[in-house]
Amino acid sequence: MRFIVILAIVFTAYYSLFDEQRAVLFAVAGDTWSRWTEEEVSSSASEKGGAAVLGVEQIVEPVVAESRGMATGFLPEMKEYSPNLAIVTAHASIIMDAESGKVLYARNADQRRQIASLTKLFTATIVMERITDLDELVTIDEEAVYAEGTRVGCPRSGFCNGVRLKPGEKISARNLLKAALMNSANDAAIALGKHIGKTQDGFAKIMNERGKELGLVNSHFCTPSGLEPDGREHECYSTANDVAKIAVHALQFPEIWEIMRLEKQFITDVSGTYTHEIFNTDQLLGQFPNLLGTKTGFTPLAGYSLLAVATDHSANHKVVAVVLDDQSRWQSIQSMFDWSFQAFDWK
Repeated sequence: MRFIVILAIVFTAYYSLFDEQRAVLFAVAGDTWSRWTEEEVSSSASEKGGAAVLGVEQIVEPVVAESRGMATGFLPEMKEYSPNLAIVTAHASIIMDAESGKVLYARNADQRRQIASLTKLFTATIVMERITDLDELVTIDEEAVYAEGTRVGCPRSGFCNGVRLKPGEKISARNLLKAALMNSANDAAIALGKHIGKTQDGFAKIMNERGKELGLVNSHFCTPSGLEPDGREHECYSTANDVAKIAVHALQFPEIWEIMRLEKQFITDVSGTYTHEIFNTDQLLGQFPNLLGTKTGFTPLAGYSLLAVATDHSANHKVVAVVLDDQSRWQSIQSMFDWSFQAFDWK
């Protein structure tokens, strides 16, 4: 009888309250019901010679689950009759709601693969966590300058048409972040990593320890740039799922995404002697509405990969999309965002 009374009270009040108030109401109701059931268990145990009635304690669980769900805010719900999505060109892919962590779509999302320069987004988050003043100066060394692949002054591997970083050059962490995130410059990422971890291996250790704290259960990082060391390629991996988690975590740092939306920048060393022109590799910049930013990645082993974050038309709900080893990565990402915001409502 008590259950019927409290249930009637809860459901009568429920629909006249906002979400937060509903959560409180359910919590109070759950606590009250819990106390009543404990009394009944104690009474039943006494009457039956000390043996509790099996299963009575589980009655509280649905109320607790309801309260937890109410507290998470808006959740994406798939609309009735929405079509399914298939990103067949990607070897692995995922779409994740940034607020709730709910996966909207996934294919081979937990398959371990090399992720190349997508690694630089994780490097950037650690820089934001470890360097409180981004005007702090970083000294460029020869290991950074002679890195392979894309570098400052070399917007593509093997193609250098600008001013390169010089050994001994002192440049701010902020400017190196621009080079690493916008143009995917390996020398900039290596310099940042060594500034924090003393060596590339030292920084990789920091990355892997931080990764465990963030629940990146299928990732192992080898370098701050995402380049795979010769002979150790199999040690360097992540997954589409873990990359999406990194992107969600990186959303805590607005400056990262402000940098990602810059089309072109000129960065200088502290003395003003050297000026470097930086271009953005984002092909969707200015073309896709509500795009917060992208990060590209490529090595021969990893293939062409891409992560991106966009919001719906209201700018209230963020979605992360990741494709690994996808020759059609730009088209795939656009299809993933289009489908997400057409197929789901946030309620």
